[in-house]
Amino acid sequence: MSNVSYHVSNLLEKMTSTDKDFRFMATNDLMLELQKDNIKLDEDSERKVVSMLLKLLEDKNGEVQNLAVKCLAPLVSKVKEPQVETMVDTLCSNMLSDKEQLRDISSMGLKTVIAELPLSSSGLTLTTSVCKKITSQLIGAMGKQEDVSVQLEALDILSDMLGRLSGALVSFHSSLLSSLLPQLTSPRMAVRKRSILALGHLVPCCSPALFSQLTQHLLTELAKAPPTSVTRTYIQCLATISRQGGHRVGEHLEKLIPMVVKFTDVEDDELREYCFHAFEAFIRRCPKEMSPHVAMVTKLCLKFMTFDPNYNYDEHDDGDSMDIEDGFDDESDDEYSDDDDMSWKVRRSSIKCLEALIDSRRDLLLSFYASICPPLLARFKEREENVRADVFAAFSTLLRQTRVRTSHHSLASDPGASRAEEEEEEPAVAVLKKQVPLIVKALHRQMKEKSVKSRQGCFCLLTELTHTAPGALEQHIPALIPGIVFSLTDKSTSSTMRIDALSFFHVLLLSHPPHAFQPHMQVLLPPVVACVEDTFYKITSEALLVTQQLVRVMRPHGATAVAGFNPQPFVREVFPVTLKKLKATDIDQEVKERAISCMGHMVCHLGDHLGAELPGVLVIFLERLKNEITRLMAVRTLTLVAASSIKVDMSSILPEALSVLGSFLRKNQRALKLGSLACLTALVTHHAASIKPAALEPVTSELPALVDEGDMHVSQVSISLLTCMTSAFPSSLAKISTSVLPGVFRLVHSPLLQGGALAAILNFMKALVLSKTSNTGYSQLLKSLTEPFHRSPSSMDGGVIHRQSYHSVACCVGALSSACPKETPGTVSSLIQEVKNPGSPESARVLALLCLGEVGRSGSLGGSKEVQGVILEAVTSTSEEVKTAASCALGSMAVGSLSDYLPFLLKEISSQPRRQYLLLHSLKDVISACPASSLSSHVESIWALLIQNCECQEEGTRNLVAECLGKLTLVNPALLLPRLKQQLKAGSPLTRSTVVTAVKFTIVDHPAPIDSLLKDCIGDFLTTLQDGDINVRRVALVMFNSAAHNKPSLIRGLLVKVLPHLYRETQIRKDLIREVEMGPFKHTVDDGLDVRKAAFECMYTLLDSCLEGLDVLNFLDHVEEGLKDHYDIRMLTFLMLARLVSLCPAAVLQRLDRLVEPLKATCTSKVKAGSVKQEFEKQEELRRSAMRAVAALLAVPEVERSPSMADFANQIRTNAEMASIYQSVQGGEGHSDSMDMS
Repeated sequence: MSNVSYHVSNLLEKMTSTDKDFRFMATNDLMLELQKDNIKLDEDSERKVVSMLLKLLEDKNGEVQNLAVKCLAPLVSKVKEPQVETMVDTLCSNMLSDKEQLRDISSMGLKTVIAELPLSSSGLTLTTSVCKKITSQLIGAMGKQEDVSVQLEALDILSDMLGRLSGALVSFHSSLLSSLLPQLTSPRMAVRKRSILALGHLVPCCSPALFSQLTQHLLTELAKAPPTSVTRTYIQCLATISRQGGHRVGEHLEKLIPMVVKFTDVEDDELREYCFHAFEAFIRRCPKEMSPHVAMVTKLCLKFMTFDPNYNYDEHDDGDSMDIEDGFDDESDDEYSDDDDMSWKVRRSSIKCLEALIDSRRDLLLSFYASICPPLLARFKEREENVRADVFAAFSTLLRQTRVRTSHHSLASDPGASRAEEEEEEPAVAVLKKQVPLIVKALHRQMKEKSVKSRQGCFCLLTELTHTAPGALEQHIPALIPGIVFSLTDKSTSSTMRIDALSFFHVLLLSHPPHAFQPHMQVLLPPVVACVEDTFYKITSEALLVTQQLVRVMRPHGATAVAGFNPQPFVREVFPVTLKKLKATDIDQEVKERAISCMGHMVCHLGDHLGAELPGVLVIFLERLKNEITRLMAVRTLTLVAASSIKVDMSSILPEALSVLGSFLRKNQRALKLGSLACLTALVTHHAASIKPAALEPVTSELPALVDEGDMHVSQVSISLLTCMTSAFPSSLAKISTSVLPGVFRLVHSPLLQGGALAAILNFMKALVLSKTSNTGYSQLLKSLTEPFHRSPSSMDGGVIHRQSYHSVACCVGALSSACPKETPGTVSSLIQEVKNPGSPESARVLALLCLGEVGRSGSLGGSKEVQGVILEAVTSTSEEVKTAASCALGSMAVGSLSDYLPFLLKEISSQPRRQYLLLHSLKDVISACPASSLSSHVESIWALLIQNCECQEEGTRNLVAECLGKLTLVNPALLLPRLKQQLKAGSPLTRSTVVTAVKFTIVDHPAPIDSLLKDCIGDFLTTLQDGDINVRRVALVMFNSAAHNKPSLIRGLLVKVLPHLYRETQIRKDLIREVEMGPFKHTVDDGLDVRKAAFECMYTLLDSCLEGLDVLNFLDHVEEGLKDHYDIRMLTFLMLARLVSLCPAAVLQRLDRLVEPLKATCTSKVKAGSVKQEFEKQEELRRSAMRAVAALLAVPEVERSPSMADFANQIRTNAEMASIYQSVQGGEGHSDSMDMS
């Protein structure tokens, strides 16, 4: 301690030296000392250090002064409050000094101190008192009219302080406002501008009353029609406070808009520019309140976008000539120079305003194509380069909004998207496609402009267009090619320009068919080849990507070469350049990888044209395979070459490549492992003849370790490779069957096996049994599969067998029996015996039933009466597991042999009410698995049976009937959907609920023929949202949720009608809450809870799929109610809130003050003492969920400007328990809102 004081006092002594170098070094050492975290100064040292540093601010040497200022930053957190106040006092009084240098350095010092003041609650008292000191001094300094520089510095510091610490200055807000407003009329422009900045920082945190006062002041002053220069300042101020104050401006818009519109008529370019800045701020911050004014603002923007009074665009010459009449008149030149022309600022601001409109009002997209698109296209001829760039940017925004809308649902980007989806999404794209010729015509000339900025704008716009409407430019490629070639070959072109041109060309090649480019190959190839040889690696890299696509154009796979197109001359041009890059080792990693990939495509598409060069290229690939840096790309390239349709001879490198690939299977890098497995599969499939079995040993020895449930995907790919090897090299498999098979069987018995991995195992089983290798015969495999199920439960090592493994083993038995039909009868009879044998363990009987089902699925059982008897007997078993297995088996058999089993199944359903539930499960399997064609003859009988059971009292059975009805409707929608609609009119609520649930099962998440029919009538089914029966309303909400999640296009057009009914269901209804007496206790039951939950789940889904159809503020009103509801609903609304913050933060900020209270209430609530453990856990989960929403809110920069939110954030920081929850939630962020509600 004393050691530090001694060292510091030494430094202080040196600071008084007459030698400036001593002073400099001592100050520097002090700064380093103060930056150490563990330094502690006693009170005397603190005082001495502070007074010395303040003295050094007046040092004659500028460098010493600068260092002294830097020392203030670490000092603020190291000294006690009185010393900080001393510093602030001195700095403030220095601000009023006559010496300019001292004023400047003190101003820097104050800014440094402000930046270091603590925000945490522990240092809040210091911050507040220091801020008050500074503020009162600065308000005085601002009043000093005689020295403008003092005013400017004071305003600057004030802006800094308000920007960072506005919350600590609440008590000063009013006096700050009254001292800042007069500055807006200052004769000095700089003072006015800085006052506007300070007001901008004041606005977000000030009270609504103060904000109204400020707005009212501006309105009153503007109404007095002040001089133009003052009007400019007021309008500029209005734009700034709108940008900063956000939604608060909304309530004043009705008065503000007419005022701003009026000033656009004043003949002053800068004033008009500021008016459009204000409009832009209104549009971005208050989109909803601006709705009534959109038409007028659009009209003004379109009018002033072409405002160019000093220039004549000659319509016939596409706008490239100037009005020459008085161009050479000397007098006029003297009077007016182009530098005085400010009209471009008006054009630019109006275009930016239009861009804001397009960006924030996606719901008006179609009308924008009618009103804004043609005028924007006409402005592509704009003469001013910067303005033209903004025109391109605005048009790109229009395209981007179209793209966001069309790709809103994953199906829309699918080439096979449903007709309904296309119809729903098509209008905007259809309109855009009609505009494509005009767009290309307008850009054609711009692409050869000297201006780099214009050309870059063209390429960005065209790239956006290609992404939005792929293939739309096919007819216009000849018109675009000269522009691309010009940018690639022009000597004066910058590297960025070339990269942009190449990047666009790449996108163009990817999204258009090869035949569109083939005729232009001669023109296109040389400039691209020249770019490959460029010295700048980024250009080379981009050019290699383009070359790769051009190779594909020369000879596309899967299509015969276009008649008359010979790639040979172009191969000679491309190959040497690419080979040179492939051989080079002293180049950038990205170029290396792309050279490998490009050459791979060349070998794959044009290998037969390479002749004697080919073996050399393959050897280089092998070298790259051995290099750690390039091995992954080399693996992928070899996979491509191996699978090529031109059968490239790879025998020269195969043995070594197999050995290297085998070693990769040991590596930890997963991508490399998967790539190597894919490569090996391609090699074994296409080049088996060139591979000697011995060469595969390095691979086969590594495979057993990869078959493991720890990584199902790697297991799946490994087993697919094993299947290929079994077919091609049965002998090599015999060696490893003992090591591989146990792993495969472990996987079959794993609860995680399903989907692709299971399909791979089934193929492997079939290949194994057909390979006739020893120890992999039918009976051995069957025994290994079923063995664990025959042990008694006590002797089992792994305990319970998982249900999934029954299904997997049954599928394997089915696959084996379909591969060996001769063995099937014997297997079937032993399975029947197994089921009949009362001594068999239950697990063996369940498995036997499931195996019978899988064998029957292939139709190899026929209509055996014995099997039917066994199944019926099993359905009446006392064991639930056996019953379920029997129902499953019956369904599978009926799939295999409809005519034999379906009538029997339907008869049993009608005559056996007690077994109905299980038998309906069988029927559901049949309807799901059978193709429509084979079911069509049975539709009427199934339909009649299901309709009879619509009113079943058991809800579980009713749901099954509904699922069967829904899936059956998919078989013949045109006939059955109207019938379902007819059933809605039935009197019974049970029937209506079954029918609505059935509709839910007709909505599948992939394109289906029913979609267009459903779209026409889903509105009729949704009328049940107004049904008198609460259960019908609940299932209607569930159905609506399913539609919103799987096929949003069905319901987007109905949102206006449906949302009011949806929102009504979110309200708590007192008449549905009842009290139930349970002995001495009274228990409250809310019958409306399930319906509310379903409604909130719908709301959550709509956020993801139909955001543009929602009025977010109205939506937020209901979310706000949900924040105070039951536990389950609160959990949901917290998720919604977090989602809303990321999707539309502006709207959430508007409602912030109302949302904070319920969040705070949840985070601070405590469970009553003596509650059960579950209550504590529930409360903990609720608090965590609320805290996730708070964390999402705090991630928005403007949030803490709200006093209530800043207060709550402080409370979280200071309360240890809340702070720890906040920290843990922050750590696990990212998964908080990915909850699927459908």
